[in-house]
Amino acid sequence: MIDTSHREGQPPFDRPFEEEDTKQRVYGAVLHTRAPKTAAEIADQADCSTESARTHLSFYTDLGIVIQHEGRPVMYERNDDYFEWRRVNTLARENTIDELQARVSDLTDRIEAYRDEYGADAPASVDVLEFDAERIDDVYADLGDWATALEERRLHERARRKVAGSTAPSHS
Repeated sequence: MIDTSHREGQPPFDRPFEEEDTKQRVYGAVLHTRAPKTAAEIADQADCSTESARTHLSFYTDLGIVIQHEGRPVMYERNDDYFEWRRVNTLARENTIDELQARVSDLTDRIEAYRDEYGADAPASVDVLEFDAERIDDVYADLGDWATALEERRLHERARRKVAGSTAPSHS
């Protein structure tokens, strides 16, 4: 009998891409990188040959998903701008301008509430050590939510502008 227990839950931590093909494993390895890596390091993460990793990394570089840094050795890293562009396009495609505007407004209200509560313009301006030890976990949670709200508002506003620009009347 085939063991399918690992398919019902989270993949094993030490081999999260075990059941994917090589191209998907290389993609997954790139998604998890936070700093430039060599093809050999990515191959090790993706459990494939260095040459196979280079082939797929070249493909992902051509698509703009990966940034290739020339040098000895050549280094590769995830292109965060690509993933942001993709997120903005998805938001613009899946939402109306009114839905995007409503979300921007909701996020703005949440951001303003945090600014009022903490008397600061940004989460980084809040000195967590000014709070009682019992509140510190809540303050950290609020600051994380505040930072997320700022980022989400920025992305939703970009999507809103994209939708507004695509629905503008043509002056031909």
